[in-house]
Amino acid sequence: MKKKLGYFDVFSLVIGSIIGWGSFTLPGKQFLSKSGVINTTLGLFIGGALVIIIQFAYHIMLKNNIEEGGEFSYALNNLGRGHGFIVGWSLSLCYLSMIPLNASAYVLLFKVIFNDKYSFGYLYSIAGYPVWISDIILMSIIIIIFSIVNIRGLHLSSLVQNIMSTLLVIVVLVLVVFVGYKSDISYFKKNYIENYTFSFKEISSVIAIVPFLFVGFDVIPQVAKELKFKAQKATVITVISIVFGALIYSLLNLIAGFSFSPMEAKNTNWAVADSVILTTGYIGFIFMLVALWAAINGGINGFMLASSKLIASLSENKIMDKKYSEKNNSGMYPYAIVFVSSISLIAPWIGREVILYIVDISSVLAAVAYGYVSYVSYIYSVNKIEKILCLLSLGVSIGFIFLLLFPLSPAVLKLPSFIILCAWIIVGLVIYKKKEI
Repeated sequence: MKKKLGYFDVFSLVIGSIIGWGSFTLPGKQFLSKSGVINTTLGLFIGGALVIIIQFAYHIMLKNNIEEGGEFSYALNNLGRGHGFIVGWSLSLCYLSMIPLNASAYVLLFKVIFNDKYSFGYLYSIAGYPVWISDIILMSIIIIIFSIVNIRGLHLSSLVQNIMSTLLVIVVLVLVVFVGYKSDISYFKKNYIENYTFSFKEISSVIAIVPFLFVGFDVIPQVAKELKFKAQKATVITVISIVFGALIYSLLNLIAGFSFSPMEAKNTNWAVADSVILTTGYIGFIFMLVALWAAINGGINGFMLASSKLIASLSENKIMDKKYSEKNNSGMYPYAIVFVSSISLIAPWIGREVILYIVDISSVLAAVAYGYVSYVSYIYSVNKIEKILCLLSLGVSIGFIFLLLFPLSPAVLKLPSFIILCAWIIVGLVIYKKKEI
């Protein structure tokens, strides 16, 4: 029998897609140094609340559209081929960029464990980041393994996702208790509580990247046909998952904050890991590695599943080659999965820094998809409350785009990300015009 996704499967899929490598690195690289503990937490939960507003528009979508492709098919069926392509093209980069990003986390993980003994075969540097043969081999192996897992069928894929997400949540909750117990709370209060100042600028810098942080919540429309229950019932589970996501991001930031001041955190190689080692020793660090390993695997698996579904939907609607919509005996799309994996296998050759530039624009592209869903859901709204919520959702989506593209915004994209965004738009226009001919 074909595997169907239950409530816990959905929760695991969303959590695994929301919580990836970034949740372990952002506290040191960005959150603590720019926004501290309190303003970061406020930004995460305010951002989560805004995503929940957007989720309401998705709820209406799931009542009226359960075709694979999710947002793409929703826009295509209601607004036409051009608008459908914009959504599909936007989401394809969002999903595809998350796979190599999480795969590259294996490289950082191995470097932490084995230090200089790991890297060999230096090739070149791109944007200041060295590319090693060892990195390419490791990332490629990981991507290929997960492509095989997904080709084998939804049963194995969802089992992996359930295990990863459960480990992630349990270990993070245990770690924050032990690290907090072992830490010097007076030092923490001095750094983040006693001199705390509410700052909209600091909060907005966190809110601006929420579409990237929480993009995993929208994988549900891609698997709507695989659910054991009515698709719109997934809304409650998704909302719970978003709250859990904001909580886990906040707790990992708190773990780093227990041991380091904002500047100390920025100067550490890995603030969360260093804080765990300082307070609980290498036993705690091993537990943290389990959580990190679970987060990485959950992210790769979730986005590979979502990407293949999206590519298959693009194929079914003749935007991509027809073979990508062919299913195997397990009900999966082997050619679509191979395509996703092949694109992902290019990433190890361009270096992690370029991957991060690509990921940065994911927030913009995800917000574009959110905006389209909000607008179409407004059309489907049957009462005043639904229309107001969909308009709010549309406003939130536009606000995310504004924060990332407006030159004076505290969270405006870096120049390389702007260039890549423009290039992606141009390539999309060429492909669309070619398909029209």
